[in-house]
Amino acid sequence: MSAGLPYAFARAHGVLVLGRDADGADVLLREDASPAALAEARRCLGLPLRPEFLPRAAFDARLAEAYGAADGDAAAVVAAVVADAGQEIDLERMMQELPAVEDLLETQDDAPIIRMINALLTQAVRDAASDVHIEPYEAGSVVRLRRDGMLREIARPHRALHAAMASRIKIMAQLDIAEKRLPQDGRLGLRLAGRTVDVRVSTLPTSHGERIVLRLLDKDAARLGLDALGMATDTRAQFAGLLAQPHGIVLVTGPTGSGKSTTLYAALQTLDSSRLNIVTVEDPVEFDLPGVGQIAVNPRIELSFARALRAVLRQDPDVIMIGEIRDLETARIAVQASLTGHLVLATLHTNDAAAAVTRLVDMGIEPFLLASTLRGVLAQRLVRRLCPACRRSRASAARERELLGAGCPPQLGEPHGCDACGGLGYAGRCGIHELIAVDETMARLIHDGADEGALRARARASGSRSLRDDGLRLLADATTSVEELLRATRD
Repeated sequence: MSAGLPYAFARAHGVLVLGRDADGADVLLREDASPAALAEARRCLGLPLRPEFLPRAAFDARLAEAYGAADGDAAAVVAAVVADAGQEIDLERMMQELPAVEDLLETQDDAPIIRMINALLTQAVRDAASDVHIEPYEAGSVVRLRRDGMLREIARPHRALHAAMASRIKIMAQLDIAEKRLPQDGRLGLRLAGRTVDVRVSTLPTSHGERIVLRLLDKDAARLGLDALGMATDTRAQFAGLLAQPHGIVLVTGPTGSGKSTTLYAALQTLDSSRLNIVTVEDPVEFDLPGVGQIAVNPRIELSFARALRAVLRQDPDVIMIGEIRDLETARIAVQASLTGHLVLATLHTNDAAAAVTRLVDMGIEPFLLASTLRGVLAQRLVRRLCPACRRSRASAARERELLGAGCPPQLGEPHGCDACGGLGYAGRCGIHELIAVDETMARLIHDGADEGALRARARASGSRSLRDDGLRLLADATTSVEELLRATRD
Protein backbone atom coordinates (compact mmCIF):
# COMPACT_ATOMS: atom_id res chain seq x y z
CA MET A 1 0.00 0.00 0.00
CA SER A 2 1.30 3.45 -0.89
CA ALA A 3 0.36 6.36 1.39
CA GLY A 4 -2.98 4.77 2.31
CA LEU A 5 -4.36 3.61 -1.08
CA PRO A 6 -4.48 -0.13 -1.91
CA TYR A 7 -2.73 -1.16 -5.11
CA ALA A 8 -5.93 -2.50 -6.69
CA PHE A 9 -7.65 0.89 -6.20
CA ALA A 10 -4.62 2.83 -7.49
CA ARG A 11 -4.38 0.72 -10.65
CA ALA A 12 -8.10 0.59 -11.39
CA HIS A 13 -8.68 4.33 -10.91
CA GLY A 14 -5.32 5.67 -12.08
CA VAL A 15 -4.37 7.44 -8.84
CA LEU A 16 -0.92 7.26 -7.20
CA VAL A 17 -0.16 9.08 -3.95
CA LEU A 18 3.39 10.43 -3.86
CA GLY A 19 3.28 11.97 -0.39
CA ARG A 20 1.19 14.07 1.92
CA ASP A 21 1.41 16.73 4.56
CA ALA A 22 -0.99 18.76 6.67
CA ASP A 23 -2.04 20.89 3.69
CA GLY A 24 -2.82 18.07 1.24
CA ALA A 25 -1.55 15.14 -0.78
CA ASP A 26 0.56 15.09 -3.95
CA VAL A 27 -0.95 12.60 -6.42
CA LEU A 28 -0.23 11.41 -9.92
CA LEU A 29 -3.26 10.82 -12.13
CA ARG A 30 -3.40 8.66 -15.22
CA GLU A 31 -4.52 10.70 -18.24
CA ASP A 32 -7.86 8.83 -18.39
CA ALA A 33 -8.62 9.10 -14.64
CA SER A 34 -12.24 10.10 -13.99
CA PRO A 35 -13.41 12.92 -11.68
CA ALA A 36 -15.18 10.26 -9.62
CA ALA A 37 -11.85 8.51 -9.00
CA LEU A 38 -10.33 11.78 -7.85
CA ALA A 39 -13.23 12.39 -5.49
CA GLU A 40 -12.96 8.87 -4.05
CA ALA A 41 -9.22 9.29 -3.49
CA ARG A 42 -9.88 12.59 -1.72
CA ARG A 43 -12.45 10.86 0.49
CA CYS A 44 -10.09 7.97 1.35
CA LEU A 45 -7.21 10.26 2.22
CA GLY A 46 -9.29 12.94 3.90
CA LEU A 47 -7.08 15.66 2.41
CA PRO A 48 -7.14 18.11 -0.50
CA LEU A 49 -5.28 16.79 -3.55
CA ARG A 50 -2.49 18.39 -5.59
CA PRO A 51 -2.81 16.40 -8.86
CA GLU A 52 -0.43 15.95 -11.79
CA PHE A 53 -1.50 14.10 -14.93
CA LEU A 54 0.74 11.55 -16.69
CA PRO A 55 0.37 9.52 -19.93
CA ARG A 56 -0.73 5.93 -19.37
CA ALA A 57 2.69 4.33 -20.01
CA ALA A 58 4.52 6.75 -17.70
CA PHE A 59 1.87 6.33 -14.99
CA ASP A 60 2.04 2.52 -15.14
CA ALA A 61 5.83 2.63 -14.78
CA ARG A 62 5.61 4.90 -11.71
CA LEU A 63 2.88 2.70 -10.22
CA ALA A 64 4.94 -0.48 -10.59
CA GLU A 65 7.99 1.23 -9.13
CA ALA A 66 6.09 2.60 -6.11
CA TYR A 67 4.20 -0.54 -5.13
CA GLY A 68 6.99 -2.97 -6.09
CA ALA A 69 9.43 -1.17 -3.81
CA ALA A 70 6.81 -0.97 -1.07
CA ASP A 71 6.61 -4.75 -0.93
CA GLY A 72 10.18 -5.00 0.33
CA ASP A 73 12.70 -7.57 -0.79
CA ALA A 74 12.22 -11.31 -0.92
CA ALA A 75 14.80 -11.97 1.80
CA ALA A 76 12.66 -10.14 4.37
CA VAL A 77 9.54 -12.10 3.41
CA VAL A 78 11.48 -15.39 3.53
CA ALA A 79 12.77 -14.50 6.99
CA ALA A 80 9.20 -13.88 8.17
CA VAL A 81 8.04 -17.21 6.74
CA VAL A 82 10.96 -19.05 8.34
CA ALA A 83 9.90 -17.61 11.70
CA ASP A 84 6.48 -19.24 11.16
CA ALA A 85 7.91 -22.47 9.73
CA GLY A 86 6.32 -24.52 12.45
CA GLN A 87 2.79 -23.85 11.26
CA GLU A 88 1.05 -26.41 9.08
CA ILE A 89 1.13 -25.91 5.31
CA ASP A 90 -2.39 -25.89 3.85
CA LEU A 91 -1.91 -27.69 0.51
CA GLU A 92 -5.60 -27.41 -0.42
CA ARG A 93 -5.46 -23.65 -0.03
CA MET A 94 -2.27 -23.50 -2.11
CA MET A 95 -4.11 -25.29 -4.91
CA GLN A 96 -7.07 -22.94 -4.83
CA GLU A 97 -5.13 -19.67 -4.89
CA LEU A 98 -3.45 -19.33 -8.29
CA PRO A 99 -1.78 -15.95 -8.95
CA ALA A 100 -1.37 -16.69 -12.65
CA VAL A 101 -4.75 -15.06 -13.28
CA GLU A 102 -4.24 -11.97 -11.14
CA ASP A 103 -1.69 -9.29 -10.48
CA LEU A 104 0.88 -10.33 -7.87
CA LEU A 105 0.74 -6.90 -6.25
CA GLU A 106 -3.00 -7.36 -5.63
CA THR A 107 -2.59 -10.58 -3.63
CA GLN A 108 -3.28 -10.12 0.06
CA ASP A 109 -2.98 -13.82 0.94
CA ASP A 110 -1.90 -14.77 4.44
CA ALA A 111 -0.52 -18.21 3.51
CA PRO A 112 3.23 -18.00 4.15
CA ILE A 113 4.36 -20.09 1.19
CA ILE A 114 2.17 -18.11 -1.21
CA ARG A 115 3.52 -14.84 0.18
CA MET A 116 7.08 -16.10 -0.15
CA ILE A 117 6.75 -17.31 -3.76
CA ASN A 118 4.98 -14.08 -4.74
CA ALA A 119 7.76 -12.05 -3.09
CA LEU A 120 10.46 -14.03 -4.91
CA LEU A 121 8.77 -13.55 -8.28
CA THR A 122 8.08 -9.87 -7.58
CA GLN A 123 11.73 -9.21 -6.75
CA ALA A 124 12.88 -11.18 -9.80
CA VAL A 125 10.70 -9.09 -12.12
CA ARG A 126 11.63 -5.84 -10.38
CA ASP A 127 15.36 -6.65 -10.62
CA ALA A 128 15.02 -7.66 -14.31
CA ALA A 129 16.35 -11.13 -13.49
CA SER A 130 16.37 -13.70 -16.28
CA ASP A 131 16.24 -16.79 -14.04
CA VAL A 132 15.29 -17.83 -10.52
CA HIS A 133 17.11 -20.86 -9.05
CA ILE A 134 15.62 -22.68 -6.03
CA GLU A 135 18.16 -25.30 -4.97
CA PRO A 136 17.88 -27.86 -2.13
CA TYR A 137 20.92 -28.95 -0.14
CA GLU A 138 21.44 -31.01 2.99
CA ALA A 139 21.57 -28.03 5.35
CA GLY A 140 18.91 -25.88 3.67
CA SER A 141 17.68 -24.32 0.45
CA VAL A 142 19.21 -21.48 -1.53
CA VAL A 143 17.36 -19.02 -3.79
CA ARG A 144 19.45 -17.21 -6.39
CA LEU A 145 18.61 -14.74 -9.13
CA ARG A 146 20.49 -14.46 -12.41
CA ARG A 147 20.78 -10.78 -13.21
CA ASP A 148 22.84 -9.51 -16.14
CA GLY A 149 24.21 -13.02 -16.59
CA MET A 150 25.47 -13.43 -13.01
CA LEU A 151 23.88 -15.46 -10.21
CA ARG A 152 23.35 -13.75 -6.85
CA GLU A 153 21.99 -15.34 -3.67
CA ILE A 154 18.99 -13.51 -2.21
CA ALA A 155 17.54 -15.88 0.39
CA ARG A 156 18.09 -19.11 2.33
CA PRO A 157 14.68 -20.62 3.15
CA HIS A 158 14.42 -23.23 5.88
CA ARG A 159 14.98 -26.79 4.64
CA ALA A 160 11.50 -27.77 5.79
CA LEU A 161 9.93 -25.23 3.42
CA HIS A 162 11.51 -26.51 0.23
CA ALA A 163 8.96 -29.24 -0.56
CA ALA A 164 6.09 -26.79 -0.06
CA MET A 165 7.79 -24.21 -2.31
CA ALA A 166 8.26 -26.85 -5.01
CA SER A 167 4.62 -27.94 -4.74
CA ARG A 168 3.37 -24.37 -4.96
CA ILE A 169 5.37 -23.63 -8.12
CA LYS A 170 4.34 -26.94 -9.71
CA ILE A 171 0.68 -26.15 -9.00
CA MET A 172 1.06 -22.72 -10.63
CA ALA A 173 2.66 -24.34 -13.70
CA GLN A 174 0.03 -27.14 -13.77
CA LEU A 175 2.61 -29.87 -13.24
CA ASP A 176 2.12 -33.18 -11.41
CA ILE A 177 2.90 -32.46 -7.75
CA ALA A 178 2.87 -36.17 -6.90
CA GLU A 179 5.70 -36.93 -9.35
CA LYS A 180 9.00 -36.15 -7.65
CA ARG A 181 11.21 -38.74 -9.35
CA LEU A 182 11.21 -37.41 -12.93
CA PRO A 183 12.08 -34.02 -14.46
CA GLN A 184 9.11 -31.91 -15.50
CA ASP A 185 8.71 -28.81 -17.65
CA GLY A 186 5.89 -26.31 -17.59
CA ARG A 187 4.92 -22.74 -18.15
CA LEU A 188 2.96 -20.07 -16.33
CA GLY A 189 1.97 -16.45 -16.83
CA LEU A 190 2.36 -13.63 -14.32
CA ARG A 191 1.24 -10.03 -14.12
CA LEU A 192 3.06 -7.44 -12.03
CA ALA A 193 1.57 -3.95 -12.04
CA GLY A 194 -0.04 -4.69 -15.38
CA ARG A 195 3.22 -5.98 -16.87
CA THR A 196 2.96 -9.48 -18.38
CA VAL A 197 5.78 -11.95 -17.86
CA ASP A 198 5.93 -15.53 -19.14
CA VAL A 199 7.77 -18.02 -16.93
CA ARG A 200 9.23 -21.35 -18.06
CA VAL A 201 9.44 -23.84 -15.20
CA SER A 202 11.89 -26.75 -15.03
CA THR A 203 12.09 -29.23 -12.16
CA LEU A 204 14.90 -31.74 -11.65
CA PRO A 205 15.05 -34.40 -8.90
CA THR A 206 18.26 -34.39 -6.85
CA SER A 207 19.41 -36.29 -3.77
CA HIS A 208 18.04 -33.58 -1.45
CA GLY A 209 14.82 -32.70 -3.26
CA GLU A 210 13.61 -31.09 -6.46
CA ARG A 211 15.77 -28.39 -7.96
CA ILE A 212 13.63 -25.72 -9.66
CA VAL A 213 14.66 -23.16 -12.26
CA LEU A 214 12.28 -20.47 -13.45
CA ARG A 215 13.17 -18.59 -16.64
CA LEU A 216 11.47 -15.21 -16.89
CA LEU A 217 10.63 -14.04 -20.41
CA ASP A 218 9.84 -10.35 -20.42
CA LYS A 219 7.65 -9.62 -23.43
CA ASP A 220 9.09 -6.10 -23.63
CA ALA A 221 12.43 -7.65 -24.69
CA ALA A 222 10.77 -9.02 -27.83
CA ARG A 223 10.06 -5.47 -28.95
CA LEU A 224 13.70 -4.45 -29.00
CA GLY A 225 14.92 -3.12 -32.31
CA LEU A 226 18.39 -3.43 -33.81
CA ASP A 227 19.21 0.04 -32.48
CA ALA A 228 18.78 -1.20 -28.89
CA LEU A 229 21.20 -4.13 -29.18
CA GLY A 230 24.39 -2.07 -28.85
CA MET A 231 25.70 -2.74 -32.35
CA ALA A 232 28.29 -0.39 -33.79
CA THR A 233 26.83 1.86 -36.49
CA ASP A 234 28.68 0.19 -39.36
CA THR A 235 27.87 -3.31 -38.10
CA ARG A 236 24.19 -2.48 -37.80
CA ALA A 237 24.08 -1.06 -41.33
CA GLN A 238 25.88 -4.09 -42.74
CA PHE A 239 23.62 -6.52 -40.85
CA ALA A 240 20.53 -4.68 -42.09
CA GLY A 241 21.89 -5.09 -45.62
CA LEU A 242 22.10 -8.86 -45.11
CA LEU A 243 18.47 -8.92 -43.96
CA ALA A 244 17.46 -7.16 -47.17
CA GLN A 245 18.80 -10.05 -49.28
CA PRO A 246 16.03 -11.93 -51.14
CA HIS A 247 17.52 -15.35 -50.34
CA GLY A 248 20.42 -17.02 -48.57
CA ILE A 249 21.38 -17.94 -45.01
CA VAL A 250 22.21 -15.46 -42.23
CA LEU A 251 23.52 -17.02 -39.01
CA VAL A 252 23.74 -15.63 -35.47
CA THR A 253 26.24 -17.53 -33.32
CA GLY A 254 27.36 -17.55 -29.71
CA PRO A 255 27.05 -19.57 -26.49
CA THR A 256 23.84 -20.09 -24.54
CA GLY A 257 22.63 -16.84 -23.00
CA SER A 258 24.46 -14.55 -25.43
CA GLY A 259 21.27 -12.95 -26.78
CA LYS A 260 21.02 -14.78 -30.11
CA SER A 261 17.22 -15.15 -29.98
CA THR A 262 16.78 -11.49 -29.05
CA THR A 263 18.88 -10.49 -32.07
CA LEU A 264 16.81 -12.69 -34.39
CA TYR A 265 13.55 -11.27 -33.01
CA ALA A 266 14.90 -7.75 -33.56
CA ALA A 267 15.92 -8.73 -37.10
CA LEU A 268 12.43 -10.07 -37.88
CA GLN A 269 10.86 -6.82 -36.72
CA THR A 270 12.83 -4.89 -39.35
CA LEU A 271 11.07 -6.89 -42.07
CA ASP A 272 7.68 -5.92 -43.45
CA SER A 273 5.41 -8.73 -42.26
CA SER A 274 2.46 -7.25 -44.19
CA ARG A 275 4.22 -7.93 -47.52
CA LEU A 276 6.24 -11.00 -46.56
CA ASN A 277 5.23 -14.43 -45.32
CA ILE A 278 7.46 -14.92 -42.27
CA VAL A 279 7.47 -18.25 -40.40
CA THR A 280 9.58 -19.32 -37.42
CA VAL A 281 10.36 -22.78 -36.02
CA GLU A 282 11.45 -22.53 -32.39
CA ASP A 283 12.04 -24.62 -29.27
CA PRO A 284 10.09 -23.19 -27.54
CA VAL A 285 8.35 -20.05 -28.85
CA GLU A 286 9.65 -17.43 -26.41
CA PHE A 287 7.78 -14.31 -27.55
CA ASP A 288 4.75 -13.67 -29.73
CA LEU A 289 5.49 -11.57 -32.80
CA PRO A 290 2.53 -9.90 -34.56
CA GLY A 291 2.18 -10.89 -38.20
CA VAL A 292 4.63 -13.80 -37.89
CA GLY A 293 3.66 -17.49 -37.98
CA GLN A 294 5.44 -19.24 -35.09
CA ILE A 295 5.77 -23.02 -34.68
CA ALA A 296 6.99 -24.73 -31.52
CA VAL A 297 8.75 -28.07 -32.03
CA ASN A 298 7.42 -30.93 -29.93
CA PRO A 299 9.54 -34.10 -29.69
CA ARG A 300 6.72 -35.93 -27.90
CA ILE A 301 4.68 -36.01 -31.10
CA GLU A 302 7.78 -36.25 -33.32
CA LEU A 303 7.48 -32.65 -34.52
CA SER A 304 11.19 -31.95 -34.95
CA PHE A 305 12.90 -28.95 -36.52
CA ALA A 306 13.38 -30.90 -39.75
CA ARG A 307 9.78 -32.12 -39.95
CA ALA A 308 8.39 -28.67 -39.19
CA LEU A 309 10.68 -27.06 -41.79
CA ARG A 310 9.57 -29.46 -44.51
CA ALA A 311 5.97 -28.49 -43.78
CA VAL A 312 6.84 -24.78 -43.69
CA LEU A 313 8.32 -24.95 -47.19
CA ARG A 314 4.88 -25.97 -48.49
CA GLN A 315 3.39 -22.79 -46.95
CA ASP A 316 4.94 -20.40 -49.51
CA PRO A 317 7.25 -18.60 -47.03
CA ASP A 318 9.49 -15.65 -47.89
CA VAL A 319 11.51 -15.66 -44.66
CA ILE A 320 12.16 -18.63 -42.37
CA MET A 321 13.66 -18.32 -38.90
CA ILE A 322 15.10 -21.48 -37.34
CA GLY A 323 15.59 -21.39 -33.58
CA GLU A 324 18.74 -23.50 -33.78
CA ILE A 325 20.49 -25.67 -36.37
CA ARG A 326 21.28 -28.78 -34.34
CA ASP A 327 21.76 -31.57 -36.85
CA LEU A 328 22.59 -32.37 -40.46
CA GLU A 329 18.96 -32.84 -41.53
CA THR A 330 17.96 -29.37 -40.32
CA ALA A 331 21.07 -27.83 -41.88
CA ARG A 332 20.35 -29.48 -45.26
CA ILE A 333 16.75 -28.23 -45.30
CA ALA A 334 18.00 -24.72 -44.47
CA VAL A 335 20.44 -24.87 -47.40
CA GLN A 336 17.75 -26.21 -49.75
CA ALA A 337 15.35 -23.47 -48.65
CA SER A 338 17.91 -20.77 -49.38
CA LEU A 339 18.69 -22.30 -52.79
CA THR A 340 14.99 -22.18 -53.71
CA GLY A 341 14.64 -18.45 -53.03
CA HIS A 342 14.04 -18.11 -49.30
CA LEU A 343 15.85 -15.99 -46.72
CA VAL A 344 16.79 -18.22 -43.79
CA LEU A 345 17.75 -16.82 -40.38
CA ALA A 346 19.12 -19.25 -37.81
CA THR A 347 21.28 -19.61 -34.70
CA LEU A 348 24.28 -21.86 -34.22
CA HIS A 349 26.45 -22.58 -31.19
CA THR A 350 30.03 -21.62 -32.09
CA ASN A 351 32.69 -19.45 -30.44
CA ASP A 352 33.13 -16.97 -33.29
CA ALA A 353 31.84 -16.21 -36.77
CA ALA A 354 34.46 -18.13 -38.74
CA ALA A 355 33.84 -21.29 -36.70
CA ALA A 356 30.26 -21.40 -38.01
CA VAL A 357 31.53 -22.43 -41.45
CA THR A 358 33.64 -25.23 -39.97
CA ARG A 359 30.73 -26.40 -37.83
CA LEU A 360 28.36 -26.72 -40.81
CA VAL A 361 30.99 -28.49 -42.91
CA ASP A 362 31.66 -30.89 -40.03
CA MET A 363 27.92 -31.58 -39.87
CA GLY A 364 28.08 -32.74 -43.48
CA ILE A 365 27.13 -29.70 -45.59
CA GLU A 366 29.17 -29.65 -48.79
CA PRO A 367 31.47 -26.58 -48.97
CA PHE A 368 30.30 -25.66 -52.47
CA LEU A 369 26.67 -25.47 -51.27
CA LEU A 370 27.66 -23.40 -48.25
CA ALA A 371 29.67 -21.02 -50.42
CA SER A 372 26.66 -20.32 -52.62
CA THR A 373 24.06 -19.93 -49.83
CA LEU A 374 25.77 -18.34 -46.81
CA ARG A 375 25.36 -14.55 -46.80
CA GLY A 376 26.78 -13.62 -43.43
CA VAL A 377 27.54 -14.71 -39.86
CA LEU A 378 27.08 -12.55 -36.77
CA ALA A 379 28.86 -13.70 -33.60
CA GLN A 380 27.97 -11.99 -30.34
CA ARG A 381 28.48 -11.85 -26.59
CA LEU A 382 26.87 -9.82 -23.82
CA VAL A 383 28.89 -7.64 -21.45
CA ARG A 384 27.55 -5.90 -18.37
CA ARG A 385 27.18 -2.13 -18.44
CA LEU A 386 28.84 -0.09 -15.72
CA CYS A 387 26.31 1.62 -13.48
CA PRO A 388 26.22 5.25 -14.68
CA ALA A 389 25.47 6.48 -11.15
CA CYS A 390 28.65 5.14 -9.51
CA ARG A 391 31.20 4.17 -12.16
CA ARG A 392 34.69 5.55 -11.69
CA SER A 393 37.49 6.42 -14.07
CA ARG A 394 41.12 5.38 -13.83
CA ALA A 395 44.21 5.23 -16.01
CA SER A 396 44.80 2.01 -17.95
CA ALA A 397 47.58 -0.25 -16.65
CA ALA A 398 50.52 -1.54 -18.66
CA ARG A 399 49.22 -5.12 -18.55
CA GLU A 400 45.84 -4.00 -19.92
CA ARG A 401 47.48 -2.10 -22.76
CA GLU A 402 49.51 -5.22 -23.52
CA LEU A 403 46.40 -7.41 -23.64
CA LEU A 404 44.22 -5.02 -25.65
CA GLY A 405 46.87 -3.55 -27.95
CA ALA A 406 46.94 -0.10 -29.47
CA GLY A 407 43.16 0.25 -29.23
CA CYS A 408 43.21 0.31 -25.41
CA PRO A 409 41.97 3.76 -24.28
CA PRO A 410 44.12 5.72 -21.81
CA GLN A 411 41.21 6.04 -19.37
CA LEU A 412 39.03 3.11 -18.31
CA GLY A 413 35.82 2.84 -16.32
CA GLU A 414 35.56 0.55 -13.31
CA PRO A 415 32.66 -0.57 -11.07
CA HIS A 416 32.11 0.82 -7.60
CA GLY A 417 28.64 -0.07 -6.33
CA CYS A 418 25.73 2.02 -5.05
CA ASP A 419 22.08 1.73 -4.08
CA ALA A 420 20.96 2.21 -7.70
CA CYS A 421 22.74 -0.96 -8.86
CA GLY A 422 22.35 -2.95 -5.64
CA GLY A 423 26.04 -2.66 -4.86
CA LEU A 424 27.04 -4.61 -7.98
CA GLY A 425 28.60 -1.74 -9.94
CA TYR A 426 26.80 -2.91 -13.09
CA ALA A 427 23.29 -2.32 -14.43
CA GLY A 428 22.05 -3.88 -17.67
CA ARG A 429 23.93 -5.48 -20.54
CA CYS A 430 25.14 -4.54 -24.01
CA GLY A 431 26.19 -6.61 -27.03
CA ILE A 432 29.56 -6.88 -28.72
CA HIS A 433 29.56 -8.29 -32.23
CA GLU A 434 31.71 -9.79 -34.94
CA LEU A 435 30.11 -9.72 -38.40
CA ILE A 436 31.49 -11.58 -41.40
CA ALA A 437 29.76 -10.79 -44.68
CA VAL A 438 30.44 -13.39 -47.35
CA ASP A 439 31.83 -11.66 -50.44
CA GLU A 440 33.22 -13.33 -53.57
CA THR A 441 36.67 -13.86 -52.04
CA MET A 442 35.22 -15.35 -48.84
CA ALA A 443 32.88 -17.58 -50.86
CA ARG A 444 35.85 -18.87 -52.85
CA LEU A 445 37.72 -19.71 -49.65
CA ILE A 446 34.70 -21.58 -48.29
CA HIS A 447 34.30 -23.42 -51.60
CA ASP A 448 37.96 -24.50 -51.50
CA GLY A 449 37.70 -25.76 -47.91
CA ALA A 450 39.90 -23.10 -46.27
CA ASP A 451 40.48 -23.47 -42.53
CA GLU A 452 39.24 -21.09 -39.85
CA GLY A 453 42.52 -19.17 -39.75
CA ALA A 454 42.29 -18.29 -43.44
CA LEU A 455 38.64 -17.27 -43.07
CA ARG A 456 39.47 -15.02 -40.09
CA ALA A 457 42.38 -13.44 -41.96
CA ARG A 458 40.14 -12.64 -44.92
CA ALA A 459 37.47 -11.23 -42.61
CA ARG A 460 39.99 -8.90 -40.94
CA ALA A 461 41.32 -7.82 -44.33
CA SER A 462 37.78 -6.86 -45.37
CA GLY A 463 37.26 -4.72 -42.24
CA SER A 464 35.53 -7.17 -39.89
CA ARG A 465 36.36 -6.63 -36.19
CA SER A 466 36.82 -9.43 -33.68
CA LEU A 467 34.60 -9.53 -30.61
CA ARG A 468 37.35 -8.08 -28.42
CA ASP A 469 38.17 -5.33 -30.90
CA ASP A 470 34.49 -4.40 -31.14
CA GLY A 471 34.40 -4.18 -27.35
CA LEU A 472 37.11 -1.50 -27.33
CA ARG A 473 34.50 1.11 -28.31
CA LEU A 474 32.62 0.27 -25.10
CA LEU A 475 35.79 0.81 -23.07
CA ALA A 476 36.42 4.17 -24.70
CA ASP A 477 33.12 5.63 -23.45
CA ALA A 478 33.19 3.72 -20.12
CA THR A 479 30.12 1.65 -21.03
CA THR A 480 31.82 -1.45 -19.58
CA SER A 481 34.98 -2.39 -17.73
CA VAL A 482 38.09 -4.06 -19.06
CA GLU A 483 37.53 -6.98 -16.67
CA GLU A 484 34.07 -7.55 -18.12
CA LEU A 485 35.32 -7.39 -21.71
CA LEU A 486 38.12 -9.87 -21.01
CA ARG A 487 35.66 -12.20 -19.26
CA ALA A 488 33.27 -12.20 -22.22
CA THR A 489 35.97 -12.65 -24.88
CA ARG A 490 38.38 -15.05 -23.21
CA ASP A 491 39.58 -17.84 -25.49
